[in-house]
Amino acid sequence: MNLSNREKNTILIVDDNPINLQILLALLSNNDFQVLVADDGESAIQIAETSYPDLILLDIVMPSMDGFETCRRLKSHVATQDIPIIFLTALVQKTDKIKGLSLGAVDYITKPLENEEVLARVKIHLSLRNLTKRLQEQNIRLETEIRDRQQAEKKIQEQAALLDITTDAIFVRDTNEIVRFWNKGAENLYGWTAKEVIGKNARKVLYKSETFSQLDNIQQTLAETGSWQGELHQVTKTGNSIIVASRWTSIDNIEGQPNSILTVNTNITEKKQLEAQFLQAQRMESLGTLASGIAHDLNNTLTPMMMIIQLLETKISGEQSRQWIALLENNVRRAADLVKQVLYFSRGSEVQFATLQVRHLILEVEQIIKQSFPKSINIVLDIPRPNLWSIRGDATQLHQVLMNLCINARDAMPVGGTLRISAKNVWIDAEHTRKNMDAKVGPYVAIAVTDTGIGIPKEIIDRIFEPFFTTKEVGQGTGLGLSTVMGIVKSHEGFASVKSEVRKGTEFQIYLPVNQTVETDYTLTIDNEKLPLGHGELILVVDDDDSICEMTKTLLEKNAYKVLVARDGMEAIALYTQHIHEINVVLIDMMMPSMDGPTTIRILRKINPNIKIVGFSGLGSNHEMLKFLKDNVTTVLPKPFSLDDLLSNLQLVLNG
Repeated sequence: MNLSNREKNTILIVDDNPINLQILLALLSNNDFQVLVADDGESAIQIAETSYPDLILLDIVMPSMDGFETCRRLKSHVATQDIPIIFLTALVQKTDKIKGLSLGAVDYITKPLENEEVLARVKIHLSLRNLTKRLQEQNIRLETEIRDRQQAEKKIQEQAALLDITTDAIFVRDTNEIVRFWNKGAENLYGWTAKEVIGKNARKVLYKSETFSQLDNIQQTLAETGSWQGELHQVTKTGNSIIVASRWTSIDNIEGQPNSILTVNTNITEKKQLEAQFLQAQRMESLGTLASGIAHDLNNTLTPMMMIIQLLETKISGEQSRQWIALLENNVRRAADLVKQVLYFSRGSEVQFATLQVRHLILEVEQIIKQSFPKSINIVLDIPRPNLWSIRGDATQLHQVLMNLCINARDAMPVGGTLRISAKNVWIDAEHTRKNMDAKVGPYVAIAVTDTGIGIPKEIIDRIFEPFFTTKEVGQGTGLGLSTVMGIVKSHEGFASVKSEVRKGTEFQIYLPVNQTVETDYTLTIDNEKLPLGHGELILVVDDDDSICEMTKTLLEKNAYKVLVARDGMEAIALYTQHIHEINVVLIDMMMPSMDGPTTIRILRKINPNIKIVGFSGLGSNHEMLKFLKDNVTTVLPKPFSLDDLLSNLQLVLNG
C-alpha cells in the first residue's frame, strides 16, 4: 500500500519493554516511517501533544498508567483525540478488547507480534488517517468554492453543484446529448477519461441500443417536470454491464431556456447483486422447507408400503409373483433413497460432526451426478472395500466439497470425457508437512477427483482457490466453488492439492484426517437372520398417520406383541398414564400435529424417567433434532423402515 510522500506518516510507539521498542523501531524505520518512542503513558501524552503523530501503537500493560488510561486521556484532549490508536497486547479476553474499542482505539495487534501483520495494520490505518485528512481538506476547499461561486453566473452555479458531490459519476450534456463535463467519479465508474468522452454522444457511449426507448421516455419526463430519477442499465469502456441509480436535472440558461442536463449516477451493481443473492437465499430456504415437508409425507407413505411388501412376501408362493414383489420393494427403496437426497439438500448449513465412511459419501455423490451429468461423461469410481479408514466430519459440508469438485470437472469437459473419483488410505510424514503448511503427521483418507478436460494454465493455478476468482464467463460461475472447498477442508483440519496439465486434465486431492476414536451407529442393528418373536410385551405405537399405525400394529401382533395405538401426543400420554405398569416400549413419530414427538417424550420422561422409547423420523437420522433424540430416545428408526429394522431394534431395546 503506497502512502503519499507529502504526508508525515509519523508513528509513536509506547511500550515499557525496551526490547519491544527496539524491535518495532527497527521494523518501522526500515519501512520508511518516522518513529517516535515513549516508555510510559505520561511521556506518550506529552509527545503526542507536541508532535501530533499520525498513528500511536500503544501497549496496554504498563506501570503507573496503563494503556487504557493513556488512551482515555489522549481521546479527551482536543489536540490528540483524532489520532488513531492501535493497542499492542498479549491479552485475549473479549472484555478487554471491547473496553479498548469503547475508549476510542481503532484496532488490536496481539502479541507476540508478527511483522507482516504489524506493517499491514499500520499501513491500513495510516491510509485511512491520511484519507480523512485529505477529505477534510477537500471539504474545506469545496465549501470555499461553493461560497465564491454562489455570486457567479448560472454556469458557475452549475459547476459548483457538481463539485458538491465527489464520489458519484457526474457529467453534463447539452440538449443534443453531447457531453460537456465529465468528473473524476465518472472516469472511475465508466473507465472513460474526460478527454476521451467530452464532445461525444452520451447515448452511444453509455447505453446499449435496447435501452434507447427508455431514454426517450426519460427525456419526455424531463421536459415536463425538469427532473427524473430511477435505475439505468449502462456499459463501461470495457463492455461490462453496470446498474446505476441515476438523477437527471434540467439546467436553464440565463434566459430561462433548458440548455443542459446535469446527471449524477451512483453505482449500485453490487447492491443489486446482493439483493438478488438475498432473494435467492430466501427462495432456497423456502424450497428447503417445502422439500422437508414433502419428504416427511413421502416417507410416511413409503413406510406402510415397505411393511406391506414384506407381509406379502410371506403370503405369495409363485415365482413370478415373488419377482413382482422384489421389483416393487426395489422401487420403494429407490424412492426412499431419492427422498434422502432431497433431505440432504434441504437440511441447510448446520455443522454436525460425526464419524463418517468416505465410501458412503462418494456413493451418494455418484447417484446424483449420474442422474444429472451429461451421458457423454463417463463416471468411474475407485474405492477400496472394506478397508477405508473412518473420518470425522460434517456430511453435508463434505458432500458439498465433492459436488463442487465434480461440477468443476464436468464444466472442464464440455464435449465429454472421464470423471474419476477415488479414495485411499495414506500416511502423511514429516517431509510432506514441509511441503504443505496445513498438513500434520498422521493417517489421512485421500479423495481424488480427476477429469480429462481442458486443464488449468500454470499462470493461474496458484489463484484458483481465491474467492471470486473464476475463468468462466459472466453468469457462468461465482468464483466461490473452490474457495468454499478449501474453507470446508480446512475446517475439517485437512488440506488440498491440485495437479493439472493443459488439454490433458486436472486432479484435485482432498486429504481428511482419520478419526482416532470408534463410535457406534446411532440406529441399533443386529445380525441375526431369524428374529426372535415377542412374548406378549405391550407396545404403544404413536403416529398421526393411520396407515403406519395400522400396519405397525398388524405386524407386531403377528410377531407375538400386544399393541396400543395413539394418533397424537395427548392420546399417547393418556394411554401411557392408564397402562404405565404394562407398557414395555413406546414407538413414537417425531413430527405430529398438536403435540409433536419431542414434547410428548419430555412429558413421558417426567412420568417415567426409565421409559424405553424408539423414535420414528420421516426426516432421517440426521434431522436437526438429532441431539435431542440422542439424549432422550433409546434408538431412532428413519422412515421408511422395514419389518426387520422394526423387530430387531425393538428386541434390542427390550433386552437392553
